[in-house]
Amino acid sequence: RRYLRGEEARLRDLTRFYEKVLSLHEDSAVAVENPLLAYTLIKRLQSDWKNVVHSLEASENIRALKDGYEKVEQDLPAFEDLEGAARALMRLQDVYMLNVKGLARGVFQRVTGSDVTDLYSPRRFFSLTADDCFQVGKVAYDMGDYYHAIPWLEEAVSLFRGSYGEWKTEDEASLEDALDHLAFACFQAGNVSRALSLSREFLLYSPENKRVARNVLKYERLLAESPHQAAAEAVIQRPNVPHLQTRDAYEELCQTLGTQPVRYQIPSLYCSYETNSSPYLLLQPIRKEVVHLQPSIVLYHDFVSDSEAQKIRELAEPWVSVPEASLCLHMEFRSVSAWLKDTVDPMLVSLDHRIAALTGLDVQPPYAEYLQVVNYGIGGHYEPHFDHATSPTSPLYRMKSGNRIATFMIYVSLALERPGFIIGNRRTTKNAALFWWNLRRNGEGDGDTLHAGCPVLVGDKWVANKWIHEYGQESRRPCTSSPED
Repeated sequence: RRYLRGEEARLRDLTRFYEKVLSLHEDSAVAVENPLLAYTLIKRLQSDWKNVVHSLEASENIRALKDGYEKVEQDLPAFEDLEGAARALMRLQDVYMLNVKGLARGVFQRVTGSDVTDLYSPRRFFSLTADDCFQVGKVAYDMGDYYHAIPWLEEAVSLFRGSYGEWKTEDEASLEDALDHLAFACFQAGNVSRALSLSREFLLYSPENKRVARNVLKYERLLAESPHQAAAEAVIQRPNVPHLQTRDAYEELCQTLGTQPVRYQIPSLYCSYETNSSPYLLLQPIRKEVVHLQPSIVLYHDFVSDSEAQKIRELAEPWVSVPEASLCLHMEFRSVSAWLKDTVDPMLVSLDHRIAALTGLDVQPPYAEYLQVVNYGIGGHYEPHFDHATSPTSPLYRMKSGNRIATFMIYVSLALERPGFIIGNRRTTKNAALFWWNLRRNGEGDGDTLHAGCPVLVGDKWVANKWIHEYGQESRRPCTSSPED
């Protein structure tokens, strides 16, 4: 009878995990839209399933389970993808000032003083488990980033306490693990008193652990030698990686959530129907909006149709073929890209003709680069940068066609909410295109063209870039008599 009860409990646990997975796949679009669901999808495929497959609960009939797992294992996210997803949540937490406790409950709110702003309301609410929070905290902990590690580990400890004794097969961590990591993180952050309290709690559950017992003695000695540390409140500075001088301005603009600050509104901006005196555009002029004067930034509304935008994605997707669950997280800027030659599809030839007609520039190689299509996934962003080369040793000069004189950027698709791309102070819309000059007429880089992509809060975002070089444009954009232009 004891054996039967054990078998029943084992099967109930495996059934619970199976039903949990089924419930999360009721709406396949939600997992991509909600960053919390996206993170847990990656964690489930990279970690949870592995824990289940190699657990004692799965020991019976294990061959069939392992065979099925091994068939798809190479297509599943790697541990680096899970790390990237965790860092993406931290990035969203920072840039949009999201509260960790709220995120763990599935709430996307920014709380500043008494003001509460709802940034995103999911179609279905989803909360993180204690193990989910622990994994985010551990990624920060392993990087020595205790600013982020501590709140996520605190939330993990709180949730583990509430469910103590309810072990789940897919979980990798326990309350003891969370207490252990949080105690050391607090010690590293200078909060010795908190580290001592957590370590003592750990020993209540695992009194035989000699390492933690030695830590308790160490913390007690430190507090005895410096009693003021017991009352000291540790203040941890948020790490500034990679040391952006413009971080505060960048994040302030991201937090405007699509509204244009009043101080940036310019009365002399205007709209028009643009033909650029080109026969190609006479019968169907493009709607043009001048969004900035210095530097000159022009927005072309509905530059591509829905079908053209979809075609661009379809052409690029095979070349950005990382596992879908990875959501484009393994690259430095949390994006993946593809380069499309105009010989791939006639639609790209038509696109080049349209860009050339609007800009008056030669957009054929070697005077321009092939169309670059970029996909930004969960937390995908691009920190403030210039498109033109700022160093004579830049790889951009390998084309032997000079620097990037101009950028033509097409918004193929945007995140479901929060467009999340900044040029100066401008956010844009799907199917639109932005055009600006990277170089002044004298050939020098324009320092005012610094721009960035805000972290994607919801869904994903596709952008196509056409970079035009200075060689071949001498008669199309000539120098002036003033060396200052």
